[in-house]
Amino acid sequence: MNNIKKTINYKKTINLPKTNFPMKANLTKKEPKITKKWEKEHLYKIIYQKNKNKNSFIIHDGPPYANGNIHLGHIYNKIIKDIILKFKNMMNIKTKYKPGWDCHGLPIEIEIHKKIKKSNQNINQNNPIYFKKKCFNYVNKQIKTQKNDFMKLGLIINWNKYYKTMDFKNIANTIRTFKKIIELNYVERKKKPTNWCINCKSSLAEAEIIYEKKQTLSLYITFKLCNKKNFIKKIKIKNTHKKINLIIWTTTIWSIPGNCALTIHPNFKYSILETKENIYIISKKKYKKLFNLANIKYKKIKTISGKKLINLFAYHPISKIKTPIIIDININKKTGTGIVHIASKHGEKDYIIAKKHNLKGLNVINKKGKYINYKFIKNIKNKKIKEAEKLIFQKIKQKNSLFFQKRISHKYPFCWRHKTPIILRSTPQWFININKNELRKKMLNTIKTVEWFPKKGYQKIKKMITDRPNWCISRQRLWGTPMTLIINKKNKKIHPEMNYLMDKISNKIEKYGPNYWIKLKLKKILKNNHKKYEKVLDTLDVWFDSGSTCFTIMNKKFINQNKYIDLYLEGIDQYRGWFMSSLIIHTAINNCAPYKKVLAHGFVVDGKGKKISKSLKNFINPNILINKLGADIIRLWASSSNYAKNIHISNEIILRTVESYRKIRNTIKFLASNIDEFNPVKNKIKKNHMILIDKWIIHITKKYQTKIIYLYNNFEFHKVTKKIIHFCTNKLSNLYLDIIKDRKYTIKKYSIPYYSAQTTMWMLIETITKWIAPILPFTTEEIWNYIPRKKNKYIYTETLFNQLFYIEKNEKININTWKKLLFIKNIINKKIENKRQKKIINSSLESKIVLYVNEKLFNKIKYIKKELKFFFIVSKLVLKKQKNNKNSSYKIKFYKMKGVKCLRCWHIVKKIKDNNKFQNICKRCITNINGVGEKRIFA
Repeated sequence: MNNIKKTINYKKTINLPKTNFPMKANLTKKEPKITKKWEKEHLYKIIYQKNKNKNSFIIHDGPPYANGNIHLGHIYNKIIKDIILKFKNMMNIKTKYKPGWDCHGLPIEIEIHKKIKKSNQNINQNNPIYFKKKCFNYVNKQIKTQKNDFMKLGLIINWNKYYKTMDFKNIANTIRTFKKIIELNYVERKKKPTNWCINCKSSLAEAEIIYEKKQTLSLYITFKLCNKKNFIKKIKIKNTHKKINLIIWTTTIWSIPGNCALTIHPNFKYSILETKENIYIISKKKYKKLFNLANIKYKKIKTISGKKLINLFAYHPISKIKTPIIIDININKKTGTGIVHIASKHGEKDYIIAKKHNLKGLNVINKKGKYINYKFIKNIKNKKIKEAEKLIFQKIKQKNSLFFQKRISHKYPFCWRHKTPIILRSTPQWFININKNELRKKMLNTIKTVEWFPKKGYQKIKKMITDRPNWCISRQRLWGTPMTLIINKKNKKIHPEMNYLMDKISNKIEKYGPNYWIKLKLKKILKNNHKKYEKVLDTLDVWFDSGSTCFTIMNKKFINQNKYIDLYLEGIDQYRGWFMSSLIIHTAINNCAPYKKVLAHGFVVDGKGKKISKSLKNFINPNILINKLGADIIRLWASSSNYAKNIHISNEIILRTVESYRKIRNTIKFLASNIDEFNPVKNKIKKNHMILIDKWIIHITKKYQTKIIYLYNNFEFHKVTKKIIHFCTNKLSNLYLDIIKDRKYTIKKYSIPYYSAQTTMWMLIETITKWIAPILPFTTEEIWNYIPRKKNKYIYTETLFNQLFYIEKNEKININTWKKLLFIKNIINKKIENKRQKKIINSSLESKIVLYVNEKLFNKIKYIKKELKFFFIVSKLVLKKQKNNKNSSYKIKFYKMKGVKCLRCWHIVKKIKDNNKFQNICKRCITNINGVGEKRIFA
């Protein structure tokens, strides 16, 4: 009986991990509690107080529209802003950010019209004061709903202080900003073509237009030349009884009755072609393709320059009114026929050309998109454009003025709200003339001083500034900031004392609200002259509201008298929207851009790159996503996405994000579980006494931190996330932590090698937690409680971990030697994995490796040769010097380790000597349990 060996349970002798930090996140349950805690304890104020005397960084919130539920685009935008704010705070920078809402505009008007109609209160539909009150109340409810949804995202913001563009003070400040633009002589009233939506019954700004594919009837129409004999004589061709026709091309047949001229390029070459019945004039570069399409045989008579057509006239294809032929050097060579039909009331360029030549046109469409009476076509009055086009088409055919027709698909401007085609229509509107005082030139210069993210943003906005027309700032709406202009009834000029009057009016509006303007009787403010004047009842374009916020919201107190805001951050659609309107207003007033940096992110699209919408059945409700997964998962998705492109989301992408989250959480859990009972004040090992591999991982961590700080500062959040995940997986879980498990678990407790491992893991958890703090606030809050040291209550009142260090160059195992060892380890791992796949071994500890290295490396690592087996995670490693020292490559021989497995450390040794106290364990383990503990310097 005495010879039977008793098996001892060595589990109690192993330094096993221990922590209460849970593996399961339970984010959906924890996050609301954490949010309430932050709100109750005013975390925003605590963070602000910490940095109040530091340099500031201001993000101006491009206000989301206060209508409808928030979508994934809103969520992405708010998360990215919050990541920046949190990071800046941890870099000892005072951050300023005030969330806001854009409150005016047509979608809210439409919604209120529907509600009034539904409640059978149509009697009040045209009462502006009643209507505006309904809009005001509706917007406040929308803001409350949206704010509550945003608060779920872990945004540490002062939600009690937010701005609304409809607040009385903000409306008054917008009017004051408008007054400054008037004082600087940028504002003018013109009756000229503007983008017009027949559903909005109002003009549209460029930012309110989208371009989509449209099927259109493409027509080639002929204008018969007048004074045929004079022309024949002028260009010296044979006399003919045939009609001479100029061919134009159009996709807007409804504008033909409004024609006032034809334009030609003086330097273009035009061909004169003869057919069986007619003679035609058309661009030399275009006739072959067109005549082949029309299947018409022709004979080329002559080629002339455009100059030969100057001062001639052609008959209108419907009315036979004489149409002048004039010069335009901006004719497009690629499209059309080289001869362009001009309708001055229905085209921006047409208007400019006609004005140069003192030509008047005919406005053929009213504000409802219906035809005004046109005496040359019966029954066209009050017809919608589509119906009118049929009548015009019939008339052109009847007059034998149609040369060729076909259907084409091309990009056409649509109203972004109604998704319906717009028209250009001449109406009296108010404009900011961006060519006045060289404003366009100033804008082009000032954008050079701005840092654009991505860099291509500079070229994008540059092109938009170069190509954009004057800004139409007036809208024929009720729900908006009133223009508060008083103009002469006859000549429509602004009252000469308008500056003084606007000051008075804006002060009253700040006190009583915009209804003051509706109720105001001119007699009260103008006294005796009031009968000569009238109020302008238009509202300002909503982009003027939001574009003015650099003055109305970002006041001197907020920006410390600095004219610049550090960052504007919105979607790519804001190049033509908020970025542009803010730039125009600020450059006009201050001769500089309102921002130092601009970041434009892509749209959120599905996994296939398609736009997310309910109609495509790929819409994802963000609230459902948050309630199911937790906000931290959505934040990780946002930070993992490259803002420079469209942001993809799908079930597969979310699953990958969840997996990435698990990798980070598992790494942190492992670190937390191995620093149980560690006290940095008492147990921290100094750098000079640390085990070499611990110093190596700290070196690597510092390198990562330097790069992560750089990436955060350059807003490359997807690269930050990638770096963190790569570090957790490749540098820690698969490498460092895998190597040091043996030491941490089996070494003598409370020894220097033991505390060196704990010191390192404490430094790692501090560092990683602070890396992820801007991205995963709820998870960070949870982790923070498990980090053992005296610290601030909230991580956001701390800075990034500053005790990391680099390996010095004079170290015996310097960074170059580490690179070589890691390279060898990678080769050995592949060999071991190959043997494991072939079932030769079950684990790496069943391996014996003979490693041959050159003399230089051998001399560097020979003093740690006994510990190399721990680095390569094998039971035995024999280090040998290569005979041929010139050969710098490595030679590796693999053997299956023969011997006995230690029940405690699982290493295989040649033999085990049992004693009365310990059986079945190796000498190393006995030393670590009962002796002074083994010595380690390397691994």
